Amino acid sequence: MNTQYYLIQLAGAGQFGILLASVQVPAILDWKHELAQLHPFLRRLFWVYGVFIVLTILGFGVITMMHVRELADGQPLARAVAGFIAVFWAARLAVQCFVFDAGPFLTSGWRKLGYHTLTAAFVFFTVVYGWTALR
Repeated sequence: MNTQYYLIQLAGAGQFGILLASVQVPAILDWKHELAQLHPFLRRLFWVYGVFIVLTILGFGVITMMHVRELADGQPLARAVAGFIAVFWAARLAVQCFVFDAGPFLTSGWRKLGYHTLTAAFVFFTVVYGWTALR
């Protein structure tokens, strides 16, 4: 096994960590109160989008963990999948850096640590999957 194999495996497992962290988001951002102000259609739409994002990340993790060898071997389809996952995480990183202002919610050391850990994870995923796609 080479280094890339282990990095891909770590990236796959890391996505499950992202999902575990995302369980806390509704409470931290007080979705119950904040979303109650929206029209019911928009509230449901928001939740549906959230579910689809969770399913996408879950799919990335499952596909990665089930096909680490294929991803590391660099076959064309594996490279295309890795490229798509890299673009997803690069876009998420861009949103983290240039769209979201999380400052008002970073009210404790733990929240700041969590936020910066997520940012580091997004960088890691982008680099690992991007490297896998381009090599």
